Amino acid sequence: MSDWQRLERELDAWRDDGRQATLWCRDDDACRDSPALRRLLRIAGAMEVPVALAAIPAALKMSLVEAVAASAIATIVQHGYAHRNHAPPGARNWELGAHRPPDVSIAELAVGMDILERGFGERFAAVLVPPWNRIDPVVVARLPEARFHGLSAFGPRTQLHAAPGVVQCNTHVDLIAWSRDRAFIGVDAAIDRLVGHLEARRGGGADPREATGILTHHLDLTGAAWEFLTEVMARTRAHGAATWLDVREVARGDAAAPAISGRSA
Repeated sequence: MSDWQRLERELDAWRDDGRQATLWCRDDDACRDSPALRRLLRIAGAMEVPVALAAIPAALKMSLVEAVAASAIATIVQHGYAHRNHAPPGARNWELGAHRPPDVSIAELAVGMDILERGFGERFAAVLVPPWNRIDPVVVARLPEARFHGLSAFGPRTQLHAAPGVVQCNTHVDLIAWSRDRAFIGVDAAIDRLVGHLEARRGGGADPREATGILTHHLDLTGAAWEFLTEVMARTRAHGAATWLDVREVARGDAAAPAISGRSA
């Protein structure tokens, strides 16, 4: 069985159950317009697939505001504040770790939210994407006071709410192998992870309400990664049991459609 046939068979199983396999796309490290960003928005726009652009407030350029305004499928979420590492040498990179007082992190996030709200208005959704997908639990607990209603990191969530009123809405398929010089992980590995999460949701091994998230970094995608992204969007959009959600829908927490309905692919 080919890689793509495995995906088709999994979507067939969702269809046979009368259910929608919900998906979403998060793209990290947005700061400005670029050929890569335009390519992402062009591909997603042609497929009518919503994209959540995780923007770095401290690095925001007006060209990103203009690019989002010109796109019908882009929504902005908040990628930390400056995407700056505050961990000591030799430790994993953290911006929102325990290396600084949580008051400092929360204050920076508040400044960042103000920047994005002023720049994007209604195109901004108050979902936090921690740089490097890492955030200290003490900072998580204080996200409600910073007015966030969503938190998106990586891996299947273990609970619906990360903090009161803050829905955990993660991604599950990172197209980049960061330890291999940012190469594409490959079609087989990408479909393994995609089908694996969908199958776990369908069978009860993962929260069935958490939409399966594909994570991209437009500035780092190679030709093979772009080809995969285009193909997976096209194939899922052509299948009656797959639905791509906007980040606002994902951040409501219940992405499990009980029947084949809504925005079908």
